[in-house]
Amino acid sequence: MPHSVKRRKSNRGESRAASKGTASGSGARYTVGLAPNLAHQVESYAKANDSSMSKAIAALVRIGLEGQERRKREFFKKLRSNLASADPSQEDELVDEFRSLILGH
Repeated sequence: MPHSVKRRKSNRGESRAASKGTASGSGARYTVGLAPNLAHQVESYAKANDSSMSKAIAALVRIGLEGQERRKREFFKKLRSNLASADPSQEDELVDEFRSLILGH
């Protein structure tokens, strides 16, 4: 999905991400290009939750990241339980191998 980040020059000539203070503190500002069908879904989500597009996008990103973390935890929990029947001395080694294969770490 295409996206871009608006950058601006500071008084010292350094390039940095544009930011603006928010009620919860200072946050980075991004310009994001969305496919028309995805933009429509985000608009519908924003209307249903009576929020701005910006807040809707932030909420959807947060929900997506939390879901991704939850799926990773569940995967490794299931992996460990499936490996419980294997040789216990190799369990951690196998988990590390799967982690590196799947997550690229």
